[in-house]
Amino acid sequence: MQDAYHPMAVEAAWQEWWEAKGFYSCDPKFAAGKKPEEKFVMVIPPPNVTGSLHLGHALTAAVEDTLTRWHRMKGHATLYVPGTDHAGIATQSIVEKMLLKSEGKNRHDLGREAFVKKVWEWKEDYGGRITGQLRRLGSSCDWGRERFTMDDMLSKAVVEAFNRFHEKGILYRANRLGNWSCALKSAISDIEVDHIELEGRTFLEVKTHKGNPNDPKGRYEFGTLTSFAYPLEGDGDEKIIVATTRLETMLGDTAVAVHPEDDRYKHLHGKFVIHPFNNRRIPIILDAELVDMSFGTGAVKITPAHDPNDYEVGKRHNLEFITMLASDGSINENGAPFTGMMRYDARIAVEEALTEKGLYFGKEPNKMRLGVCSRSGDILEPMITPQWYVNCGNMAKRATDAVRNGDLKIVPSEHEKTWFWWLDNVRDWCVSRQLWWGHQIPAWFVTKKGENLDKNDMANNERWIVARDEAEVMEKAEKLLGCSAGEIEMERDEDVLDTWFSSGLFPFSVMGWPENTEDFKGFYPTSLLETGLDILFFWVARMVMMGLELTDTLPFHTVFLHAMVRDKEGRKMSKSLGNVIDPLEVIGGCTLQALQERLEGGNLAEKEVARAKNNNALEFPDGIPECGSDALRFGLLAYTVQGRDISLDVKRVVGYRLFCNKLWNATKFALTFVADFKPTTTLLSDLMGSGKMAIRDKFMISKMGNAAEAVNDCFANYKFGDAQQAAYSYWIEDLCNVYLELVKPVVKGDDEDSKWAAQATLWLALEAGLRLLHPMMPFVTEELWQRLPGRGTLGDEEPETIMLAPYPEQIDEYKNEAVESSMVDVSEVIKACRSLRSSYNIKNKDLTAFYLKASGSFETSALAQTDDIITLGKASFVKINLPDSEIPESVGAVVVNDQLTVLMDMKGLVDYKVEITRLKKTLKSTINPLEQLQNKMSADGYDEKVPEDLKKTNTEKLDALLKKKEEIEKGIKDFEKLDTLESK
Repeated sequence: MQDAYHPMAVEAAWQEWWEAKGFYSCDPKFAAGKKPEEKFVMVIPPPNVTGSLHLGHALTAAVEDTLTRWHRMKGHATLYVPGTDHAGIATQSIVEKMLLKSEGKNRHDLGREAFVKKVWEWKEDYGGRITGQLRRLGSSCDWGRERFTMDDMLSKAVVEAFNRFHEKGILYRANRLGNWSCALKSAISDIEVDHIELEGRTFLEVKTHKGNPNDPKGRYEFGTLTSFAYPLEGDGDEKIIVATTRLETMLGDTAVAVHPEDDRYKHLHGKFVIHPFNNRRIPIILDAELVDMSFGTGAVKITPAHDPNDYEVGKRHNLEFITMLASDGSINENGAPFTGMMRYDARIAVEEALTEKGLYFGKEPNKMRLGVCSRSGDILEPMITPQWYVNCGNMAKRATDAVRNGDLKIVPSEHEKTWFWWLDNVRDWCVSRQLWWGHQIPAWFVTKKGENLDKNDMANNERWIVARDEAEVMEKAEKLLGCSAGEIEMERDEDVLDTWFSSGLFPFSVMGWPENTEDFKGFYPTSLLETGLDILFFWVARMVMMGLELTDTLPFHTVFLHAMVRDKEGRKMSKSLGNVIDPLEVIGGCTLQALQERLEGGNLAEKEVARAKNNNALEFPDGIPECGSDALRFGLLAYTVQGRDISLDVKRVVGYRLFCNKLWNATKFALTFVADFKPTTTLLSDLMGSGKMAIRDKFMISKMGNAAEAVNDCFANYKFGDAQQAAYSYWIEDLCNVYLELVKPVVKGDDEDSKWAAQATLWLALEAGLRLLHPMMPFVTEELWQRLPGRGTLGDEEPETIMLAPYPEQIDEYKNEAVESSMVDVSEVIKACRSLRSSYNIKNKDLTAFYLKASGSFETSALAQTDDIITLGKASFVKINLPDSEIPESVGAVVVNDQLTVLMDMKGLVDYKVEITRLKKTLKSTINPLEQLQNKMSADGYDEKVPEDLKKTNTEKLDALLKKKEEIEKGIKDFEKLDTLESK
């Protein structure tokens, strides 16, 4: 056994051995025969296959694997399924950036087939990094069941789900207004929209634009309300003034709305204005629902194709819907003469052109809310595009009912409000994305040869056939078109499905659904879904909705939402901030140079790299020291006692490496006491019935059971921080600081019965303590458990690994509150002994004589555990309740309470003159600041001029200095008295 703990050496081989031995797998037939409470099945929240995990993912892994190992040790049928998500938008963006950086090409230069092939190559090169990180973290997933959301099996499930939704009538294709990302050139769903609140005029950078020439930093103006006029049709000069926050959208205006009861405009009912740039006749319409007569001029421009409210107005009044933006955010041909300009450049140009025509009426600051794409950061545009939608109404109701009636439990329960808010207000889900990477939509547009139909015209919507494969398409097309296969042409939809569509199927697609496989029968539904709060609706709600709709079963009975991980300053983990830490950098250590080089090798912009490097240099000037997986996991779990967000200080996690070191050294030391000990399978019951146990032994067994009870309860209630603290306390406070110290003289003594009881208790405490810690710290506990004496001699039932050993449980008959109470009393005695020794600077090698004046439980406990007080109090002897005449005068005393006073004989141990000199020197250095503060506080005007908070601080300082002075003077007086006595 190595002298010191070295995490890399300890963690080097166990993961490989665990996997090779098949400890992580579970037989589905075994699981099928288990009751729900005897089974634990969980799927990993599949991380994006876009690089590497950060510490937020590491927290997820620590929590999930802790639960998995705990259930496995409890003898449950246990399965933890790993996998990764293809992450459509994120992965495509990364590969596109890589292409541009390495080859100077974009995806269109390659074409769809070649680009998708490139993404698969990238996935093969980098996808394994994530599983490597999870293995290093000790995640006990069944790696033989690892899944990728675009695997053949999962892709089959996606096609089946799409078809079943369509067959049920809840999936449809429509031309509707939705969120459009010009950067991605794709639709995104409502829940992928972030919002920026602008208080007024604000300049923002727009990455898809070259830059505003009128701003030094190239930023564009937002948060203003611009007024302009439309001239009325006819020869007169009359105009109608409208206002907008998005001036460029006037290029798509198809109406001006006024309130029917607004007297200012009654003479204009039924008339038209003329568009100043294309001479389009724009009707003046009456709309009491939209128009507020008291706001602005009372006239509102209507752009049905680019505004949600205007869209509804357009439908009410049967207006023309004119799309004036191209997919990249440039002005299309409907926006002439500004065609080709990017939207915010056009905004500037339109303002200038209106000014030239005398139609510009100024602008003013205006509070507004900007929708931003959570994926790209691009400012979103409402756009009318043909997309596929899923009607979620009934599914959402079933999902909320499941929580309301208690079938589905959300932990912490405070998040039920969010669940209900999202699902009670659910909208139809736009599931199509204009990307190349992802599950291509299984829908085909069919025509007869020679037909020239527009696939995006809703009048031709019936020509879209949803099917499982091309053979099924052809069969359906023949019936639809009434002709033979040879006369039919088909074109598959180029769009792909929203990534969350396949992720929503994950709990059952990984089990082989829609086939009724052995895995599906044995492991579905799963038990728990553990993930972060941030994807409660993105992923969790969709899994519940899709599970209920497609399997008529909840995919899990409990959702546990852990806190969000932020840096120590509370900032979100973000690559652009340079605060994302790879778990492997904490596990194996990392130099500052390596941290900086990683940033250079990524896809960050040059400015972002510089900022991130500066953050690294400030945070980790000496790099990150090697901590190991166990310390990282244990440290992360410690943080879960906090609330919604975790402000993670990596340096605090580093501190838990010291606990691993303590664990290693304590076990190594303890093994010297039990090296010749031979445990048996009935050791605990033999010990408890032996009649050989001292109070200290009974105390240790009782505390061992208490710790097991506490940690089991914490795990069962997802209180991982409390579980970590309970296990930590057991090892440090009960085992190391108390019991291990108490048995030192016992195992070296001549009393064989006491020695056997101490060795048996110590072996049991160590072995159970390692099992207690194992779910949280798998590597070091396996290493130490395998080194315990007796390993391999405990019969056929002895587990081969700690992970298959039974988890410790409380045995009520061994719980002993009396001995625990006795140890509390004795601890007070020992604390007082140590305090006296410290007060008089007694050296460790010098033993001291103690005299106790004790009554009540303190007397009983001290008499029963005198040996233990001698051991931990560093006493030559301890006498209890002697007559005062038998207690020497040369004692120092500590009055603990009305039942206990501890006295220590200092004769020959203290040089009183040296101590008096030392204390007088300390007294002098205390009196000077005391007098200065007293003078300051007694000065004229102090009460009137000095702020209350400063006066309070000064009063507290004065009280502390006066108390210190009093204690020093008492110490001097006591030493002078003792010096006089010794001189006699």
